[in-house]
Amino acid sequence: MALNIGDQAPDFTLPSEQNEQISLKKLRGKNIVLYFYPKDNTPGCTREACDFRDTLNEFEKHNTVILGISKDSPSKHQKFKEKYGLPFTLLADESGDVCQAYGVINKKSLFGNTFLGIQRSTFLIDAQGKIRAIWRKVKVNDHTKQVLNELSGV
Repeated sequence: MALNIGDQAPDFTLPSEQNEQISLKKLRGKNIVLYFYPKDNTPGCTREACDFRDTLNEFEKHNTVILGISKDSPSKHQKFKEKYGLPFTLLADESGDVCQAYGVINKKSLFGNTFLGIQRSTFLIDAQGKIRAIWRKVKVNDHTKQVLNELSGV
């Protein structure tokens, strides 16, 4: 079942890079940018994370928390976060259950091999836990600007 704008965002609890359990429902009252990305320390994922890092102040002006999710382990997230000075939480979905719930696992191909992987996707969740916007097959360039425009109502 695909998620749509206006749907209640599926709740989850996942470990952060600090091995703290983070639950979506405990963040109610704030907007949430939930972005799914394939892998720590790859060029596109690094650029996307750094773009969110560099625009964090703008998101905070809109009462917005940024959460990044991949299937990497908490320890890999910790190294990635430290290497690039990322000031937001990275969540480890090692089982892929949350990725499945949000419908971001898709067939990908690389060097002629087909496999299942995370399709770069972002969900904007409002303070009541409803999905306000969805971006699938995200292109990293100007993506943070698109999300900020949606938050600003532009």
